[in-house]
Amino acid sequence: KRRRPHYIQNIKMVAITRSALAVAFLASSAAAWSSSSSFTSSNGLNTRAAEGSMSMKIFDWKKRQDTATREAVNDVENLEFTFNNLVPAPGSTKRKNRKGRGISAGQGASCGFGMRGQKSRSGPNVRNGFEGGQQPLYRRLPKFVGQPTGPGHTKTVYNIIKLDELNGVAAGETVNFASLLENKSVTKSKIGIHKVVVGKNDFTAKDVTVQAHAFTAAARVAIEAAGGKCELIKRTTGEVIEA
Repeated sequence: KRRRPHYIQNIKMVAITRSALAVAFLASSAAAWSSSSSFTSSNGLNTRAAEGSMSMKIFDWKKRQDTATREAVNDVENLEFTFNNLVPAPGSTKRKNRKGRGISAGQGASCGFGMRGQKSRSGPNVRNGFEGGQQPLYRRLPKFVGQPTGPGHTKTVYNIIKLDELNGVAAGETVNFASLLENKSVTKSKIGIHKVVVGKNDFTAKDVTVQAHAFTAAARVAIEAAGGKCELIKRTTGEVIEA
């Protein structure tokens, strides 16, 4: 009778050992996750469990050592949650990725930008709208008739002041954006130049002098029809240049 090679018997023994270990591991896992055990976090921010042996490591040493906060948060019957004691759950926040601090950090050396090429160099990248040399989209599209393009042909953006926002001004007063802002008739604006336009509501102010950097034709007619006056002011100094 022909004997089997000894290495086949070794393979069978290894397979049997692995099966036994797998069964033992499953049994221990089932016992750990049974109703008699629980999974608790060492930061104390979860629901307090009865008794359990499993715990989760918190890698922030400051949170690990702050046992007073843990105990206070766990006392849910006497604790009132406010904005100053709410903290994020462990693992929900992540520190920013610090590049160029050594290869062990995972983002050292080339910092994830590769070794060569324009996009790996310091300074500005390719310009906006650049498509690698092919005809870009802004040149493939047709031009609008009557709208000049290119440098120097930019649209002036104004902060809009509506006529109905001037209704609270008394007769005979001079009003501008600063006075309207002081009276809380308008809100703050990041744009430093202001234009008066016609609003949705009726304009009821009488005999007022309005100072702005620009007026629409309809707004100028409405102000002058109510006995008022429009004054253009300089964008830089705020002086009146035209009444």
